[in-house]
Amino acid sequence: MGINLTNFLSSKSKNKRMMEFQDLDHIDGVSISAISANLYKNSRDDLVMFYFRDGANHASVYTQSKVISENIKWNLKQKAKKILSLIVNTRNANCFTGKQGYKSLEKIAEVAAYQLTEKQKNDEDHPKKIKPKEIIFGCTGTIGETFPEEKIINHIPYLVEQIKYTQNKYIWMKAALGIMTTDTEPKMAMEDCFIGKSPIKIFGIAKGSGMIQPNMATTLGYIFTDAEIPNDILKKLLKKNVATTFNAISCDSDTSTNDMVSIFSTSKIKHSKINNINDDKIAEFDESLNKVLLNLAKRVVADGEGASKFITINVQNCKKENDAKKVGFSIANSPLVKTAIAGEDPNWGRIIMAIGKSGVTFDTDKLSVKFGEINIVSNGKKNPNYNETECFEYMKNNSIDIYVDISNGSKNFTTYTMDLTKKYIEINSDYRS
Repeated sequence: MGINLTNFLSSKSKNKRMMEFQDLDHIDGVSISAISANLYKNSRDDLVMFYFRDGANHASVYTQSKVISENIKWNLKQKAKKILSLIVNTRNANCFTGKQGYKSLEKIAEVAAYQLTEKQKNDEDHPKKIKPKEIIFGCTGTIGETFPEEKIINHIPYLVEQIKYTQNKYIWMKAALGIMTTDTEPKMAMEDCFIGKSPIKIFGIAKGSGMIQPNMATTLGYIFTDAEIPNDILKKLLKKNVATTFNAISCDSDTSTNDMVSIFSTSKIKHSKINNINDDKIAEFDESLNKVLLNLAKRVVADGEGASKFITINVQNCKKENDAKKVGFSIANSPLVKTAIAGEDPNWGRIIMAIGKSGVTFDTDKLSVKFGEINIVSNGKKNPNYNETECFEYMKNNSIDIYVDISNGSKNFTTYTMDLTKKYIEINSDYRS
């Protein structure tokens, strides 16, 4: 089992890099395979399968773009109560591929269903026939290129053959690496919690680096748990927690055609029945799910294309949460703000500009702005004690915290973004090569 992505290995040894990540181990009911289907010129993992031997309850949220990929169209049509497999490819978005792209998924699902059925016959005491509609897809990569149907179909038997029933950190790492495109780091997160007295695991992986201002999710994000939670409650939990995590990030203000975040519940841990989202027994699970999603979302921002600074924008005391969100994203998506921070210039006038263009109405005489603990604007005026030299020093940090106090209510929202560097232009001018 090799971990072969060059940009992950970089100048450090594999073992040293592995120490940087949480110890995701085994979740009962989840099996993983990651292989190369030769979708890239170099031989790297680019096709990943998650296999749920007994099926998994599931829920997904998808991009709100008016242009969506063929795999999302496929997923939306599937109404199976349980999912048996998720197949993810990189290098090709399967978007603007028309009928060919969709029919390719039909063929791949048929082949994968047959191969997994045969595996059931070989490995299970009570095998079942797996149906194409019990398989969903994640696709990421270049838009508008012919979908590599033949390459993927030819590699499905090997993909199934390589399924690992018992997971460890290296296998999760292979999966996280296998779904990457321009990412320079795999993204993994985990939390342990309890439902009642039963110990529960929540694991997650994600990819995303560019084309990131999700309007529901990130480019790809997959969450796995051994809890027993019905589909409808999973949906509510996911939608609720995406709102303050993946829907609170922006790298470049662009929403992908392929955005999806999914959660899969294998029901392998038996605990008290969960009847609704407000059930007290699920409170700790809810909190832990948010932590996993936020961890992954922050990793997407930190690995934003060309990023050198991680920026947190805390907008406080607005009339409505949506007002705070508008102000936060107005700052986060301003090229002038992002380039100033990249240049380590505390040009707070650009923050004021971005607040003003947000469309939110407020009393400017009550506005306050801080960089970290440095008071820059107080009650609508430059703070008389503001020391720009101190602020210049603060801007040298890798993490920048911006605080904006609107002072006309009690609602808050936190937005996460990164700076805009020359490297971003280099990456995106050479993306397809």
